[in-house]
Amino acid sequence: MESGGARGFLPPFGHFATQAIHAGQEPEQWRSGALVPPVSLSTTFKQQNPGQHAGYDYSRSGNPTRNCLEKAVAVLDGAKYCLAYASGLAATLNITHLLKAGDTIICMDDVYGGTNRYFRKVAMKMGLNVVFVDCTKPECLEAAITPETKLVWIETPTNPTLKVIDIRACADIVHKHKDVLLAVDNTFMSAYFQRPLSLGADICMYSATKYMNGHSDVVMGLVSVNCADLYERLKFLQNSLGAVPSPFDCYLCNRGLKTLQVRMKQHFHNALAVARFLESDSRVEKVIYPGLPSHPQHELVKRQCTGCPGMVTFYIKGNLKHAMAFLKNLKVFTLAESLGGYESLAELPAIMTHASVPKEDREVLGISDTLIRLSVGLEDEEDLLEDLDQALKAAFADQKA
Repeated sequence: MESGGARGFLPPFGHFATQAIHAGQEPEQWRSGALVPPVSLSTTFKQQNPGQHAGYDYSRSGNPTRNCLEKAVAVLDGAKYCLAYASGLAATLNITHLLKAGDTIICMDDVYGGTNRYFRKVAMKMGLNVVFVDCTKPECLEAAITPETKLVWIETPTNPTLKVIDIRACADIVHKHKDVLLAVDNTFMSAYFQRPLSLGADICMYSATKYMNGHSDVVMGLVSVNCADLYERLKFLQNSLGAVPSPFDCYLCNRGLKTLQVRMKQHFHNALAVARFLESDSRVEKVIYPGLPSHPQHELVKRQCTGCPGMVTFYIKGNLKHAMAFLKNLKVFTLAESLGGYESLAELPAIMTHASVPKEDREVLGISDTLIRLSVGLEDEEDLLEDLDQALKAAFADQKA
């Protein structure tokens, strides 16, 4: 990587680190002049007269600590507005409540297992129709849109097979049709590497549990938009449905943003090293990483992103026994679900994060028993590579080199 950014990618978003540290954090908003926004735990606020308050009346409806976080994220997303929720799925739920029974959602076929489960087993039972489409092919998206379509849901890169979707191409197709919204799950990229709203999306959402917070100690969702009417509708739902994060979690996530730039740069550095190591290893069948020239949408990634995150997926040779042995023998990487924290994690999607996806769908998507997903953390590069090497040796210990 060059000092100005990753070679061939979009240049870094200007003033990102400064905005992450200062946006929404003005000391003048507090009587004390506190440089670090305090944790406002109060659930209720004194009113000057009945119905006349100083911006806050009840903490579900609005909270000073949450407000600081929402302002900061909006700036980092290049958005006018942001709303915080109790989890990424709570954010998904609120977005889905913009629709009514009989409406259709088009969802990328390869998505986070929790999103797939919510759409299939909850939203569809509430009268919504959900169609799963390979949105890496714009023509497939265009063919799937009907008069009943009201929401198109994509995530890019996808979870766990790291397919990359052309956000601008999808936006151009979606916005040919009146009253259809394009929502992009930006969890894997974070605000540092990708800005979906600038590419034409109507909604940018996150599981902030992952990179945006980055410390594996907060469960939270975030939604950013530019349209004032859409913001007011979502804010009404945020208050009415009540799935809001605690002030303390908002404080932690707000703090996590301050190091987002330096963290994401190191995630990219380490993940690229891991991907290159695995791609050159004879015990590995295939590596999927958008930062590698071998990725089928590598050129697209460079056109719409400033870099790549720490997510690396690969197929180990052999069968489930070899995958299990590899995961069991890791020492620096931890066998665990989730992603985007400072620590490196490894998991088997078919049995863990994507177990709720129907088996026949997993097979079509390539989520096999030998597909391993890595969330590459911030440890020393040489330690990560040594750990992968020794775990691969252990997995194939019964075979002579």
